[in-house]
Amino acid sequence: MLGPTRAIMVEPVLKEDGTPFKVAILIPTINNADELAIVLDRLTQQTYPDIEIVISDSKSRDHTKDVCEKYGATWIEDPSTNRADACNFALRQMDHDLVLFTDDDTVPPLDWAEKLIRWFKDPEVGAVGGPNFAPDDDPFGAKCADVAFCTKFMTAGTRYGAQPRGELVPITHNPGVNCAHRMENLRQVNFFEPGCIGAEDVVLDAKIQREGHKLFIDPSNVMPHRRRRPFKPYMKQMRNYGYTRMVANKRWPEIATWSHTAIGFFPWLTALSIIALVAGIATGGATDYPWFTIDGDWTWSRIAVHGTLGLMGLYIGLSWLGAAIGTSPHRSIGTVALAPLFVFLAHWAYGQGVNKAWREIRRTGGAAGVGRQIDDRERTL
Repeated sequence: MLGPTRAIMVEPVLKEDGTPFKVAILIPTINNADELAIVLDRLTQQTYPDIEIVISDSKSRDHTKDVCEKYGATWIEDPSTNRADACNFALRQMDHDLVLFTDDDTVPPLDWAEKLIRWFKDPEVGAVGGPNFAPDDDPFGAKCADVAFCTKFMTAGTRYGAQPRGELVPITHNPGVNCAHRMENLRQVNFFEPGCIGAEDVVLDAKIQREGHKLFIDPSNVMPHRRRRPFKPYMKQMRNYGYTRMVANKRWPEIATWSHTAIGFFPWLTALSIIALVAGIATGGATDYPWFTIDGDWTWSRIAVHGTLGLMGLYIGLSWLGAAIGTSPHRSIGTVALAPLFVFLAHWAYGQGVNKAWREIRRTGGAAGVGRQIDDRERTL
């Protein structure tokens, strides 16, 4: 497993009994062999010694197994159809002390594992993670998506770009693309929630905290994670996020926040605003008085036109400001300028996903959200 280009090794972290932690990196995958090869190439050069790389492969039809053999990774043929069950299938066969999680479309820094594992010297650390941003070689559109994800105010609920001040900061959730857990805690909560088709990492963190264990984030340990390109893949990903998070909230109410519900009204409010604007213009609301004056009667048509335009201006302004002071390393004149568009598309698509979840929850009585993984990539089964 150890490649000839491996960087200088660090000393292993020891448990309380003086023996080194037994460490594994677990990656669920399906039909993504070429990107997985990039991940494995980086993982086999990690500065931390003696890490087993475990791939839980959900019946890939490409050359995933060959890639695993090339890089010395442990390949497990997984019979499930979702990420939670794929992880569980592998975890139940593993006997490690620490498990690091990432995805098959990342570019792990060579010291990524080292920087996560070091914190487990402290017995108070139950799990630790870090932020993730688009890699430097991602195309411009993907970098625009990254800036939108990390926009302050407008997409504040995402943990992708969380970078609080401090070396190790308490947090309630670390995305599954960049985190590490104690195996004893995972066993205590019976691993991921079976059948969870999305937001499985959020639910897992909630279960672990319910048992009294503490989660932290290391803001310096960034994982480059590829973003979806505009527009179809980006929109599909956001719709899936809205859908899976809402059905997860239904099953586990403690992970829900008001913003997850509020965003479901965004498509409706957008449609109503457009109708109001068109109706206001048609009835003279845009011509009776200049929009910048407060003189004259504020008829419904004038309110419809100028009120809608005012809210649009506020939305765009907050998007620009939030992008400019956000955490994405890909902020530039171009990406910040396009932030309002990408933020709007994210809100629209996420809201569509929430509305889909509402319909299915009503239809199924809350049973939605169990079964086959929902993914926005063509590699899905």
